[in-house]
Amino acid sequence: MKIIDAHVHYSRIASFDDCALRIAKVDYSENGYLRETQQNNVVGSVCMGLSESIPARFPDADIKTPMIADLTDQLPRGMSICLGINPYTLSENSLAAMEEQIKYSSINIVGFKIYTGYYHFMMADPVYEPVYKIAQEYGLTVAFHTGDTYSTRGLLKYSHPLSVDELAVTHPDLKIVACHMGVPWVFDSCEVALKNPNVYLDISGMFVGDAKYIQEQAENPHIIERFKQALSYLNNYDKVLFGTDWPLAPMDAYIDFCKKIIPPEAYEKVFFQNAIKVYGLGGLFLNFE
Repeated sequence: MKIIDAHVHYSRIASFDDCALRIAKVDYSENGYLRETQQNNVVGSVCMGLSESIPARFPDADIKTPMIADLTDQLPRGMSICLGINPYTLSENSLAAMEEQIKYSSINIVGFKIYTGYYHFMMADPVYEPVYKIAQEYGLTVAFHTGDTYSTRGLLKYSHPLSVDELAVTHPDLKIVACHMGVPWVFDSCEVALKNPNVYLDISGMFVGDAKYIQEQAENPHIIERFKQALSYLNNYDKVLFGTDWPLAPMDAYIDFCKKIIPPEAYEKVFFQNAIKVYGLGGLFLNFE
């Protein structure tokens, strides 16, 4: 089965380095990424741009917008990017720079990533309006962090998935991805996606840990049943995108976990086709053999 991982990171972030080494036990490097993608038939990915000016500073109020991926000089083949947004450094200059990148960059830019919860702004805050305008003008997707935050400095009131509802209603033409299915508020996320035609969910990063830990969650009937019930309530697997949040979890174990909560008849959509549709990857993967 061909897979597109619709939520990875490829940035030199101190907490990612630490998590990969100590918790997820992942080789967070170009070689590590290539090895895991090749072993798991992951033919492409969507990277969420993120930067920090000083190690361990994220969420970094001083970092330049747009935030990018800087683990290596070039993105691996098949990797697209959502440019990361720092609301504190949004300006006419940064917005103009983003438009230039969208038009002329050799990197495949497919959207924007807004780190709600980490940055203490609501999704509908006017500070983000210029970003939404650009996204709609160029047919790009806006992905939001929803649910629990990896940083203790995050505020959950900004990342609760119910916040997506207001934005979806006021911006019906904006294509929205609620990342991590708003875990632990997975039923709330599924209700928002059910109600709003322009809202999609990715199932990345619902657990952070190594293969042993992810396998333990996959064998816990209470955990599995909760996710399956929420997705059954949504009852629309066209709205669900697979992602791992690599390097916060190894790809193989996370794929196995997600296969437990997605019915086999929906694998092709969730693991491959929906990312093409939602992030506009047709030019890269529509005729992929």
